[in-house]
Amino acid sequence: MTPADPAEAYVRLAHAIDAHEEGFIDGYGGPAAWADRTLVPPADLRDRARRLLDDLQAVEPPERRAFLDVQVRAMLVTIGRLCGDPLAYRDEVRGLFDLEPRGLTQPELDAALALVEDRLQGTGPLPARLDALRARVIVPRDRVLELAEPILAELRSRTRDRLGLPDGEAFTIGLVTDRPWSGYNWPLGNLQSRIDINTDLPVLLTNLPDLMAHEGYPGHHTEHASKEARLARELGWREHSLQLLNTPECAVSEGLAMNALRAVMDAEEELEWLAGDLAAYAGLNPDDVRAYVQASQAMEPLRSVNASAALLLHDEQRPAAEVLAFLETYGVLTPERARQSLRFISTPMFRAYTFTYSAGKELVGDFLKTGGPGAFRRLLTEPLTPGRLRAEAHRA
Repeated sequence: MTPADPAEAYVRLAHAIDAHEEGFIDGYGGPAAWADRTLVPPADLRDRARRLLDDLQAVEPPERRAFLDVQVRAMLVTIGRLCGDPLAYRDEVRGLFDLEPRGLTQPELDAALALVEDRLQGTGPLPARLDALRARVIVPRDRVLELAEPILAELRSRTRDRLGLPDGEAFTIGLVTDRPWSGYNWPLGNLQSRIDINTDLPVLLTNLPDLMAHEGYPGHHTEHASKEARLARELGWREHSLQLLNTPECAVSEGLAMNALRAVMDAEEELEWLAGDLAAYAGLNPDDVRAYVQASQAMEPLRSVNASAALLLHDEQRPAAEVLAFLETYGVLTPERARQSLRFISTPMFRAYTFTYSAGKELVGDFLKTGGPGAFRRLLTEPLTPGRLRAEAHRA
């Protein structure tokens, strides 16, 4: 390793952290010799990270240096916790993701809830009414993969035509249970991924296009494969053979994935597809599909409820029962779904991660609005950082 080629030191440091906190590495497809998980005292990890930061000052070009710099600084936050020096929760979110941990204000929550109440006709508790409508658009578990196939085929075709795909990319897809998330993309290296769909809660037809775009085309799988092809293979920046949790790259990656479907399909197209061919294939009533999509659109302002709940739980130290009630009320969730959300924000590896969805979506959305027609392609192929996205959106 030389200062001009810091990838090996970066990858080795990540594996050393993963030895203390398994799951810190989300995926790796680089040299096996670098994947050394020998247990090293956290204080030594801190020294290694600081030396690497010093070495990065000589790295060119600037965009490579900037990416590695913010990643290693976030790694120091995790190392600090391993050393027994944790940050306050809001500072932890800022340090890990370079995002501002904002929740919804009470007036914002009340206004959003009133809009859902207005759109969702009927009597009885709002979560129960929504769940009754939700029950009419459930896909049977034994048909989830069958229905995912035409969705993925269409999304892949659009992604290839509009954004491009590296030759040889592919992924497998399967069903799992007992997970804190609804779907997950596991980068495997060599342009391959595995996508898991969690069936702890029923899978909805109306969620499948967004889920498949988020995890597959043109979301996580497309990003990982595209960056591996261009950055790791073509440019030799082998740090991009590695994907880490709890670093700023997650803010960009989740923000990209949250905006992925709209990069290849507008809302009207999606609705007609769902209520047309997909509803017919699934054997569902198209009117139910339309009604649930409209309810989901009304609930869009409440997407940040999980972030608000995380602040209540970790920043304000509210009791779990109080946070659960908050999720039921303002997330318009049944107790079962609220418990699933609470489980996610309570999991140590993901306790701060929820902000990559809400704040990450806003960050990337602002960049896409101002970045022109090539902006999404840049997200797939350049080592953009949250700070870079903010600066470019602000300049525009």
